[in-house]
Amino acid sequence: MLGENHSLLKEFPDFQSTILELMKSDESFASTTKKYDALDKEIRVLELNGAPIDDAAMHQLKHERAVLKDVLHKHLVELEK
Repeated sequence: MLGENHSLLKEFPDFQSTILELMKSDESFASTTKKYDALDKEIRVLELNGAPIDDAAMHQLKHERAVLKDVLHKHLVELEK
């Protein structure tokens, strides 16, 4: 779906309290989350504006978002162990 919100809190609802706590207490996690959220917003805006960039560029943005999401998820899962 175009323009879908992939915010970290929506993507990982089971980790909401952990995410909110880490945003306050872990500078690295907070920084990576801010990068992820900014990239997600950029992708949504592009999609809603008819993707005024070429397919390769859009694919690269989505790949970068997926990599950041994987890094953040790994961090969340490791805390739960």
